[in-house]
Amino acid sequence: MFCLAALVPSPPILVPELCGGAAPAGAGSPAGADAAGSPASAVAALRNAVLAAGQALAEAASQWTVLGVGDVEQTYDSAATGTFRGFGPDVLVSLGGSPGDSVDPDLPLAALIAGWLSGVVTPRAVVRAQILASGSSAQRCAEIGAKLRAELDAVDEPQGVLVVADGAATLSTAAPGYFDPRARAVQTALEHALASGDGAALMEMDPGLCAELMVSGRGAYQALAGLFAGDPEQPMVVEQYRDAPFGIGYYVGLWRPDAGR
Repeated sequence: MFCLAALVPSPPILVPELCGGAAPAGAGSPAGADAAGSPASAVAALRNAVLAAGQALAEAASQWTVLGVGDVEQTYDSAATGTFRGFGPDVLVSLGGSPGDSVDPDLPLAALIAGWLSGVVTPRAVVRAQILASGSSAQRCAEIGAKLRAELDAVDEPQGVLVVADGAATLSTAAPGYFDPRARAVQTALEHALASGDGAALMEMDPGLCAELMVSGRGAYQALAGLFAGDPEQPMVVEQYRDAPFGIGYYVGLWRPDAGR
């Protein structure tokens, strides 16, 4: 039975080994413990929020399905092993906890982040990944989410979903896509939808505009909408983080079916 969805972004800087081999100063401490507004403080606050969301998912379910976006539609089982080599050191991660002998050098970033997070908070979890193609229509994404929900609800054991997705990467001149004046309105609408559990608003995100603004997580968020589309009430939401410290919109939170209403 599906019980919880955790929403996290996908910046490789979440992985301490990609930041010089250790967590930046301030990691594990409240945001702002080091120089306010410094990159280290920003990374620490984001990582702490992601780890908290992962821990909540681990406490709710030992079986996870990852929803993320990649170049093509693809599924991966718990044997999938990949590397962060393309982002720096050759850090191996696996959806099954322990890296296997066969390493997929093209494992999508969403699956890599999921492997890292599950390995930190619950190494024994059984994790699989459903990667959506970046160009998928909103309807296709919602269909994938709805189908997944039916599959998870048919299982007796608690089932969790990890949505690995980023917002606009065009929110400042330091962003990967530079600054686009349209991005702030789109990002604000996205954050409002995520914070209120508004799946209908997520479905209204325009794939073309999102591609122009580098909202890479659009498909995963619309699959999330499909995951909850059949519920009579909007989910209960716990927001844990929203910010754009590097000109990219990052959101961390929890969506839980509201069976009590």
